[in-house]
Amino acid sequence: MPEATETRILLADDHRPVRRGVRLILDAEPDLTVVAEAGNGAEALEAVRAHDPDLAILDIAMPRMTGLQAAREISRTRPDIRLLMLTMYDNEQYFFEALAAGASGYVLKSVADRDLIEACRATMRGEPFLYPGAVNALIRNHLERARHGEPPPERAITDREEEILKLIAEGHTSQQIADLLVISVKTVERHRYNLLQELGLKDRLELTRYAIRAGLIQP
Repeated sequence: MPEATETRILLADDHRPVRRGVRLILDAEPDLTVVAEAGNGAEALEAVRAHDPDLAILDIAMPRMTGLQAAREISRTRPDIRLLMLTMYDNEQYFFEALAAGASGYVLKSVADRDLIEACRATMRGEPFLYPGAVNALIRNHLERARHGEPPPERAITDREEEILKLIAEGHTSQQIADLLVISVKTVERHRYNLLQELGLKDRLELTRYAIRAGLIQP
């Protein structure tokens, strides 16, 4: 049964064909309307300011600023906007990061035609939407931590380190990263060193592999 009011949606994905397909699914519903599109997280933040959507659907892995980074910023500045994450990957780490970023749901692109409409409506009702594998991961994680009396996990790296890690993995040089972020090359190198130490990694290749596993870039 359709919801009583129309939900205005921001759709962010760096692949135009994916956006087109998802938009067709959403716009076919009388209570769901895509009012803005974005190709990366930074554009998504601009679209939030320009179009004031009710719901933002964000691809987890996007260039320049990921969906997770954008979700954290939207949650901080516009907590009234509901968030759904969209991803190709059935990955527990992405799932927990999405929840930590303020998302109400996590939808796999492979079954978006089946799950996305219900995910949107559940999110707008204030209910979480989790695909079956995510539910199992959440329960397993909770039980394991409860068994050991552990608090919820903290993020391994800071927002700035994550931003630099993403740019390193995308192939930017230290000078390019410094220019993009308006910081010194020395600061970039210090963050790179800290990332290697904190994550127990050896070089750029291992940083790139970690960035892929963490959903910061797509392989």
